[in-house]
Amino acid sequence: MSTTSLKAVPFNRTHVADNELAYLAEAVRQGFTCGDGPFTERAGRLLCELTGAGRALLTTSCTHALEMSAILLDLRPGDEVLMPSFTFVSTANAYALRGAVPVFVDCRPDTLNIDERLIEAAITGRTRAVVVVHYAGVGCEMDAIGAVARRHGLALIEDNAHGLGGFYRGRPLGSFGLMATQSFHATKNVQCGEGGALLVNDAVLAARAEIVREKGTDRSRFFRGQVDKYQWVDIGSSYLPSDVLAAMLTAQLESFDAIQRLRQAVWHGYHEGLADWAAENGVAQPAVPADRAHPAHLYHLLLPDLRNRQALIAHLAAHGVQAAFHYQPLHSSPAGPRHGRTAPGGCPVTENVADRLVRLPLFAGLGEAGAARVVDAVRGYEVR
Repeated sequence: MSTTSLKAVPFNRTHVADNELAYLAEAVRQGFTCGDGPFTERAGRLLCELTGAGRALLTTSCTHALEMSAILLDLRPGDEVLMPSFTFVSTANAYALRGAVPVFVDCRPDTLNIDERLIEAAITGRTRAVVVVHYAGVGCEMDAIGAVARRHGLALIEDNAHGLGGFYRGRPLGSFGLMATQSFHATKNVQCGEGGALLVNDAVLAARAEIVREKGTDRSRFFRGQVDKYQWVDIGSSYLPSDVLAAMLTAQLESFDAIQRLRQAVWHGYHEGLADWAAENGVAQPAVPADRAHPAHLYHLLLPDLRNRQALIAHLAAHGVQAAFHYQPLHSSPAGPRHGRTAPGGCPVTENVADRLVRLPLFAGLGEAGAARVVDAVRGYEVR
């Protein structure tokens, strides 16, 4: 059903890709519904092609991929991991679960990514890694961040939950870090309901990642005939998704270009259709530097203040459009001070933008007509 025929525009609607139902039926019929089946292998290959990663290991979520990265870094209690405060809680949880201390760094006021100019001042003798989050799929300042990480001997991890299909200076997001994580949650550009992946750009680490993902056993090597029995050889957990989910994801990844064309049309419809309104009302549109390409993961507006943000969301709801705000700062959340610390200077930009940001509906099936309907509804709001 097209969005234009709906009485209301939902915030998200999952896209059903070509071959998706056929692949699901095939996965069930072939009887290999547990993990590491043929669709798991196919989806992994497609991810490597999209990102340039050395190895892509499907996981049950991006959260689990982040937890795997924490295990693979051999983090110990008291080790510190730098990350933005403006991110989803999983970014911090993954490292706090290993006893490490998340150190919250402020974001830039333009891209809303971690402010690379503040990273070095947050480094201590206990810092082990820097985690970047490519907000809305707009790449962080990877040249500067990579230089800081190399100078201090820190591991660089990309939380690329938003960034599949994005580029920084011609290079795919997900290919810069020692490891990167992907999300295939139902709200993402390509999805399998719940799912994720760990991208590993180091061959030795990739071999260990395979073990960590299989409960700490060398089971995968056993099935390849490389050992005569499999044993417990490392710590790990059950991070491997069903091949049924991998079948869904394979179809979605095969339709990636088509999905992206649809999403880009909606994103650009918003950006062009709201340009005059935003300028007249003191509203900031997304900032995308010229040397970056984004995957149209989300479209956000920054209202002048919290009151107007809430009023716009209510106004859109009254006009049948579901909009949403986004992350609440981790450093000032109830668990933030218990498990982490805030970098010198605090996170004033994060606090400011978290109160002002609103996200508009963005999904492949919305179409240009649906986007135009949302634009009309937004333009009917006057900032006060």
